[in-house]
Amino acid sequence: MESAQATAPHPSDSADPADSADPATTTGPRSGTSGASVASSYDVSDPLFAPLAERLAGYLDAGDIARIAAAYRFAAEMHIEQFRASGEPYIVHPLAVAGIVADWHLDPQALIAALLHDVVEDTCISTTEIGERFGPPVAELVDGLTKLDKFKYRNKIDADAASFQKMLLAMRNDLRVMLIKLADRLHNMRTLFAVAKEKRRRVSQETLDIYAPIANRLGLNNVCHELEDLAFVNRYPWRHRVLARALEAVRGKRRRDLLTKFHHDVEVLLRKWEVDAEVQGREKQLYRIYRKMVEKKNADHQKIDEHEFEGGTGKKHSAFARVHDIYGFRLIVADVRSCYLALGALHSSYQPVPGRFKDYIALPRGNGYKSLHTTLIGPDGGAIEVQIRTWDMHRVAELGLAAHWRYKLSDDNITAIQQKSIAWSQVMLELQMNSGGGGEFFEHLKANMAPDEIFVISPKGKVFNLPRGSTPVDFAYAVHTEVGHYCSSCRINADFKPINTELTNGDQVEIITSAYPNVCLSWLNYVRTGLARAKIRHFMKNRQQDEAVTLGERLLNVALRPHGYTVGTISSPAWEHFLRECGIKSERDIFADIGLGDRMPVVVAKRLLLAEARESGAVRLRGAGTMPCYKIHGDEGATVQLARCCQPIPDDPVIGIFNRGKGLEIHRKDCPAISHIRSNRGRWVDAAWEADTAKLFDVTLRIRCRGGHGMLVRIANTIGEEDCNIQSAAVVEPAHPETAGTVLDITVQVHHRMHLAQIMRRVHRVAEVLRVTRAQA
Repeated sequence: MESAQATAPHPSDSADPADSADPATTTGPRSGTSGASVASSYDVSDPLFAPLAERLAGYLDAGDIARIAAAYRFAAEMHIEQFRASGEPYIVHPLAVAGIVADWHLDPQALIAALLHDVVEDTCISTTEIGERFGPPVAELVDGLTKLDKFKYRNKIDADAASFQKMLLAMRNDLRVMLIKLADRLHNMRTLFAVAKEKRRRVSQETLDIYAPIANRLGLNNVCHELEDLAFVNRYPWRHRVLARALEAVRGKRRRDLLTKFHHDVEVLLRKWEVDAEVQGREKQLYRIYRKMVEKKNADHQKIDEHEFEGGTGKKHSAFARVHDIYGFRLIVADVRSCYLALGALHSSYQPVPGRFKDYIALPRGNGYKSLHTTLIGPDGGAIEVQIRTWDMHRVAELGLAAHWRYKLSDDNITAIQQKSIAWSQVMLELQMNSGGGGEFFEHLKANMAPDEIFVISPKGKVFNLPRGSTPVDFAYAVHTEVGHYCSSCRINADFKPINTELTNGDQVEIITSAYPNVCLSWLNYVRTGLARAKIRHFMKNRQQDEAVTLGERLLNVALRPHGYTVGTISSPAWEHFLRECGIKSERDIFADIGLGDRMPVVVAKRLLLAEARESGAVRLRGAGTMPCYKIHGDEGATVQLARCCQPIPDDPVIGIFNRGKGLEIHRKDCPAISHIRSNRGRWVDAAWEADTAKLFDVTLRIRCRGGHGMLVRIANTIGEEDCNIQSAAVVEPAHPETAGTVLDITVQVHHRMHLAQIMRRVHRVAEVLRVTRAQA
């Protein structure tokens, strides 16, 4: 059986994986030793390098090992006065990273880059010098792994996001960059014990959120599992300890005997069916058991109770007791035909659990993983998961992207894995470009790397991998950004369904698009993929920016018009002078600031006119305190909002209030919410309605009436007779408990003030109605 328990980290060393190096002392190393002289002086008895040299001798020639030895000596010289948190020489870390890379049988360039991956970041050596000493390909690998200067960014999160983007760009050109980065993170996690408790928790959470899912996405199953278990023991030490005890409790002689019998019976069965297979027993990782417990709790809308970890000792109804497939087996066979033959043999002798069969051979996962999965009822009635795969599939499942460096896989295998990895890095880059900042990027990144996938089919038969819980909107953005933007409805398995429907495995989805973009902020409530979320937010921000520019230009024209000017008649020298004073790049940025309420149009107009006066000397300010009305239609967009507190409608006397970062909010002039703003002339602008407002506007009527059978129906019918829609209706508590009758708030849609007055008169004539007014928040 494979052990699911993580080995507790020993007190050796740990640089902060998030900050790469964390030496106790860091001083600039000396430079001046050439790679050639280092190679010629290499001592094969060096106790630090000798173990790595032995590993390399298994698959590299002496010349390659000499070049790697030169890189080791150079790195040792550069890091000579640097130490890690454990007190060990810093060179121990690059050597360990190179050792992990050597286990994957990567080429000499990757090994040299692994040895030098912290040299540029932590010493005075540049990537140019690395290129001169060890060649441009090594320099490019090291540059991709080197973090950007965090002092150039507003905060650490933005700096980390920019560095991650740089690494993804490098990975798109050379997949070895991410492999070396994962080896770096793996060694840091193995040696995390030496750093402070808070840093251990932070780094472990980052590993669970980002680096373990990346390893899974690239198919490095072993690396993913080790990262998860090491992060689990450091992030949740108490939970790890209790869960390990619970797992130990269910391991007993009877259980071992049953599994041994199952193992033997399966071998006999396969021989009977003439299937040549290696049968391996395995045990689910502790972290995967923990995650399954959390998922089951979430499915029941319950909070995880730490005491339930002790359920393995016999407690009924515990989350642990509900995780049935703790033990499993893996069958490794010669070819694909044997996979399905072995599956038939198992299902002929053991009852499969319904809904637990997955064919990842016909429909591979997004990381190239292929296997057949089935869950059987074992000899004791417990569930046993069985995976069936070929040897090639097994190598890809264990090593993923690293497999084709170690094993001679087919060209098709190599191409498929590389294409999926490069496509994934491209999606990550799109996330970065469409995210508003480092925090938003990492939020999208985590959403895009969900481990559970479903397979969805397009009308043309193309298969798309999506996270479980995805909707047709996620699918639309996976097809193409424009399909997502113009998505209006969908068919799922030929039936019309809402676009927030949760997709299931095997659904065929057809997206129906409209002639115009149809993006809604409400989509963010149910999309699952980070890509869709980032695209929606990016679109809405751009649309708000465009609307803000249009509104800002109109407001500035309104402010300039009393002085005989418009935006277009201000001279270019005056604009340039004004922009230089403000430190703004373009007129468009000024308009956007005005439209979003960050600058007052009156102030901008005065400063522009002063700049014009300096240039031409012909400007006179006239009526500086007056402004004509800003005309509104009521549907200007996100930057012009109708206030919810007073619900203005056409023909109401209105005023526009500037809200910083949001734009212009239209209120009725008698709205109590703005009484304190009226004295601040720079915060508001007179507004008036255009004559051609054809849309409908929401207004809430407060109706006090006597109770009676059918009263609400009569009121509703009366409102409907006036060509008016009812949006909502609710019974409200009266302001004064002694008030007689029932108080209703009914929200209706009207064209203008006269339309509303006519509705109110008709409602007041209903026999049970005592009073009708406009509700005021």
